[in-house]
Amino acid sequence: MSDSDSSDGSDDQGRLEGPRLWLLLQVNRWLFTAAILFAVFAILVAASFLELTPLREIVENQDGIEFLFSAFIGAIITGTSIVVTINQLVLSQELGAVGQQRDRMQDAMEFRRDVESTIDEDASPPEPAAFLFELVDGVQERASELEAEMEGGRDEELREKIADYVDDATENAQTVKDDLQDAQFGTFDVIWNALNFNYSRKIYDARKIRADHGDSLSEEASEKIDHMIDTLQLFGPAREHFKTLYFQWELINLSRALLYISVPALTVMAIMIMYVDGSALPGSTLGVDNLVWLTSAGFVVGISPFVVFITYILRIATVAKRTLAMGPFILRESERDEDLG
Repeated sequence: MSDSDSSDGSDDQGRLEGPRLWLLLQVNRWLFTAAILFAVFAILVAASFLELTPLREIVENQDGIEFLFSAFIGAIITGTSIVVTINQLVLSQELGAVGQQRDRMQDAMEFRRDVESTIDEDASPPEPAAFLFELVDGVQERASELEAEMEGGRDEELREKIADYVDDATENAQTVKDDLQDAQFGTFDVIWNALNFNYSRKIYDARKIRADHGDSLSEEASEKIDHMIDTLQLFGPAREHFKTLYFQWELINLSRALLYISVPALTVMAIMIMYVDGSALPGSTLGVDNLVWLTSAGFVVGISPFVVFITYILRIATVAKRTLAMGPFILRESERDEDLG
């Protein structure tokens, strides 16, 4: 097996498409929140069938409703205020004097010109998905040029390694390009597909081939490898930039979600404290005391802001963990196991 074999894009995508990462990254955040809340509700209702002290008895003797739901009011107000404040501090980094904003604009335009020069484009697209599409397409073109340059080489082992490397890069690039065509920034699709392109591994493989077979590479082939590496190196900053923008987008969505849900949650907590006691809703439904149904639903509403916070942060933290190292650094050892022997 060649050095590039284990970098197969489909292998990396297979890990990204595992059920755990699918749940953490791709599932709609509101659907994920609803699933968690439903699970908590079901557990609370099911607990009423255990041989424990009946809820109605606890409420009548220990004033359990007020004790339980009064704590939610302070927690919701404090938690929402802290999260929104932290998010605003993060977003405040985008603010600055005109000189700072001009420097940012110049840096962005310089990066665009570097990309356009490397991938031979007159003007790169302004949309994140289209921009990444053109960059990945440039990698695919550089790979094809490298393979064409090596067709007449005499070193069979080197030709096989180059062929495997090109096949891997081309297959991974084509998969990502297909998925990027319909991706829209603001959804997770752009970042998801950026994660699916294993550029760090491809940089390492190209440098490894050049280091192991430098004497067998012609000057033209060495230039093609350099061009390939240059194009791959541009993908890292581009992905990190769009990841930063996505994080800011998600933090704004998180702040809005908490603000939307906090007032209804506080209202429900107030209703539970003011109007529900041990005599409320006598009788049972489906074998469960009506007070259990009501109290369980109220508890779920009370924890809903916290669960919304968890589901958003889980995705942000997962993406951050998978992109901690930029460039030719690989933190997940499974991506280069073949080099350990």
